[in-house]
Amino acid sequence: MSGTDDEQTRIKMQRGLRIATLFLAALTNNVLGTMNLVRHFDDYEVPSAQLGAMAAFTAVLATEAVLVARRRPWGALRRPAVAVVFGAAALSHLTLPDGSISTTADWLFASAGWVLVVVLFDSPFRTVLVVLVANELFAVANVLVFHDADLATLARLATTTVTVFGLPLCVAVVVVVLGRMGAEAARASRELERVRTAEAVATAARTRRTQRFTELAGTAVPLLEGLADGSLAPSDPEVQRGCAIEAARMRRLFAETDTVENPLLHELRHCADVADRKGVEVELDARGQWPVPPVAVRRDLTDAALTALATADSWARVTVVGSDTLVSVNVVADCDEHVTAEPATGGVRVETFNGNGTVWMEARWEPS
Repeated sequence: MSGTDDEQTRIKMQRGLRIATLFLAALTNNVLGTMNLVRHFDDYEVPSAQLGAMAAFTAVLATEAVLVARRRPWGALRRPAVAVVFGAAALSHLTLPDGSISTTADWLFASAGWVLVVVLFDSPFRTVLVVLVANELFAVANVLVFHDADLATLARLATTTVTVFGLPLCVAVVVVVLGRMGAEAARASRELERVRTAEAVATAARTRRTQRFTELAGTAVPLLEGLADGSLAPSDPEVQRGCAIEAARMRRLFAETDTVENPLLHELRHCADVADRKGVEVELDARGQWPVPPVAVRRDLTDAALTALATADSWARVTVVGSDTLVSVNVVADCDEHVTAEPATGGVRVETFNGNGTVWMEARWEPS
């Protein structure tokens, strides 16, 4: 599984948990809370205050439902939503009859924690903990300041706090743990993918090098063996010509592994370096811009110039002209012998003209 797949899985799990949290908050507030509100409606001193608090909580949960459907976080709306929750809690608690705190008449006490967790779903755990503790302290302060704080009320408040505070806090812990596990899994998957990619690239590079060395061995090894056993004379012009061509091919092979902006020109410069070392005056010119040809195509395009440069007597001129639709490598050199170069790929065409000690060769490639 790739890092992208792990990240998508984590996002789906978090979204599922977010939906479940919204469902629990709606169940606590709009089902159980509404039932308790209706049951004790005649007991409230200011029923409209309880209805306003219920409307505020419902509006916050409705906003969360819209955000979930649009796959968006609270963002800048988070702080105003928290303020609405605390404002609704104050409105409800301050208008409750004495002795109603943490009873079924206090429908908001059970709902506030869940609504706060909904709003703070993707916030840091420390923030969620601080807000939930503040909500509990607000309820305790309301009892101590505005209501009769008898022993039964305080005991009832402490007992209900276990579920009212504990369950939303557990959900917040699960969200944080899930986020960390998902982040670690995504990081590990990305690292594994990077290692696998690096290994695949290295393996492919070794395979290409082995293949090229095998191809060179078919032409270079006989020359080396002939020179070693004396069957070939270093003074023989044909042997010198063959050695120059193989040296240029090796230089091109080494250049193929370099990371450069224009590989074709880079490899041509290495081919020209062999001619320059034996005293041939080489002029290399490039005009236009073109897409990077594949390695096999570059070998066919450079083979024409490579052969002419390796066999030139005193001078050679290489011109590369390119565009998005055509790449052309032209070479003119003073070669006494007949020079040919047969392309190995079907997309490259080579034309050669020999005469009066001069050779003109052109290799053309049309990018598809």
